[in-house]
This record gives sequence, C-alpha cells and structure tokens, in this order.
Amino acid sequence: MDTVTQLVTIAAVLLGGLSTYATNQLVERSKRRDSLRVRWDEKKLDAYVEYVGSVRSCIYASVLAYEVTHSIRDMPRTEHELLMDLTEAEGRRALAFERLMMLAGDRVIESAHAVNAAALAIDWRARRLVDGPLEEWRALHTEIFRAINAFHEVARADLGVSGGFVGDQHTARGLILPEQRESSAEQ
Repeated sequence: MDTVTQLVTIAAVLLGGLSTYATNQLVERSKRRDSLRVRWDEKKLDAYVEYVGSVRSCIYASVLAYEVTHSIRDMPRTEHELLMDLTEAEGRRALAFERLMMLAGDRVIESAHAVNAAALAIDWRARRLVDGPLEEWRALHTEIFRAINAFHEVARADLGVSGGFVGDQHTARGLILPEQRESSAEQ
C-alpha cells in the first residue's frame, strides 16, 4: 500500500470514530434531557395533585364550618374546632400553592390564582367574615368547581396530557352541598 492509501484509511477510521463518539454524546445528552423533563413533569404532576387536594380539603372544611356556624347541621365538634381545621387546611393550601409556583408556568399559576380567589370567598363565608344568603353560598361552590376544572385543563396542557373535559356536567358533579331544606332557606 502506498502512503496516500494508508493516510486515507487512517483518516476514514478517525472520522468514523469521531462521528461515532459525537453521535453517542448527542444520544446520551438527549436521554439525559428527556430523563430530566420526565422527572420535572412528575414533580409538576405531584404538585398539581397536591394543590387540588388541598383546595378540596379547604372546601370540605369550609362546608362543615359553614353548616355548623349557620345552624344547618349539628356536629359533636365545636365551631371553634371546625374553624381551626379550616385554618390548618388553608395553611396546607398555601404551601401547596407555593410549591406549584416553583414548578408551573404562567397559565397554570394564573389559573391557580383564580382557584385561590374562589376558595377564599367560600372560606370567608364559612368564617362569617362575609355574609350572604345560602343561594350565594351555593353559587360560590359552583364557581370554585368551574375554577378547579379550568385549572385541570391548563395543568393537563402543561403536562402534555391529550384529551380533556369541558362543560357544566363536570362542575355539577363536584358540588358537595346537601339539597336545600325548608328550614335552611331562611339562613
């Protein structure tokens, strides 16, 4: 073999080795990036679920407190105990919201702000900080479940989950209030 042929062979081997190395590095970087994205998506999902769960806990605590403070239901627990439960639930919601703020994008955060505002309106009624008739209390619950459903939609989009749900049938299913009774209509 002459020198030129040997140099071409060596250059081809070097070029093949370099291209294999570069390709392997690109594939590994892509795998790391995908792994990181999946890890962050898992953290986001956990944060979103924790947040909605904490909001629902606030709603449940508010309903119990409201029904006792407005003499709709009798319970062995005192009004003070129920309001302390609501305070604890509000604290968990605030912490879950902060975690969400660290992981979510603008659309999800804006939607969570709307959920917080609707949840606070319910909390304030349960604490008697704001007064109003039972019909308004029920309307606040319809609004919070609409806000939660809107949050679900933007969170699903943020996570890349296909499909979705829209419409009032989902909001109506979320209401946890008992049917209005004759005696509570005057409240």
